[in-house]
Amino acid sequence: MESNHPPLPYFTHDNPYHEKLKTFENFVLRDNEGENYKGKWNQEAFKRQAPLILEIGSGYGHFMRDYCSKNPSVNFVGMDYKFKRSFNLAKKLSTLQEENFFYLRANATRVDCLFGESEIDKVLYFFPDPWPKNKHKKKRLFQEEFLKKVHKVLKPNGKFFIKTDHEEYAEWMKGILMESSLFEIEMMSFDIRSDFPDHFLSSFKTKFERIFLEKGIPIKGFELTCLKD
Repeated sequence: MESNHPPLPYFTHDNPYHEKLKTFENFVLRDNEGENYKGKWNQEAFKRQAPLILEIGSGYGHFMRDYCSKNPSVNFVGMDYKFKRSFNLAKKLSTLQEENFFYLRANATRVDCLFGESEIDKVLYFFPDPWPKNKHKKKRLFQEEFLKKVHKVLKPNGKFFIKTDHEEYAEWMKGILMESSLFEIEMMSFDIRSDFPDHFLSSFKTKFERIFLEKGIPIKGFELTCLKD
């Protein structure tokens, strides 16, 4: 998974983990370094044709590592913006035998800068920070502008899968989606394990999801299909 491109200039950071991530530069790209592959992830990054999957907010990477191991035929890109957590996840990813992944230490608000139009087959967005206080809701990633960016990078009929434990955030997402014509809502549930036990979103449990389920909190989920002319 070596890159043949010189890296683009990256943002200046004081965080020591920014430089430490260079240890894994064969599969980790920081900030705008991923722009080298915009529109050509399969061709030049993975060097093979396969379904391209993006996970926004990979967190501690339990899902990413398990999914990449069980699905070696996909091209998987994980993304998160926290420095230390990204470094710890990169260490774990470096032990995998599979080489079907890259990792972006980058901000998801720049997803349309990192991927080309209609390039991605699936976007996964699991248990984002709900920013529950009213004064913080503007920090929520799931906004109309973010939805437009995801729509841009997804292929026609591409899939957008979402999971959250937070009921009010799920209602927030529902409200934005109901006013949007960019996606068709294929599945929407405020208790996916009861309503859709055989659905993809019910087939696995992330680290955070196990904690929520143990507390008796139902998991909310959406399956969206990208609509394009």
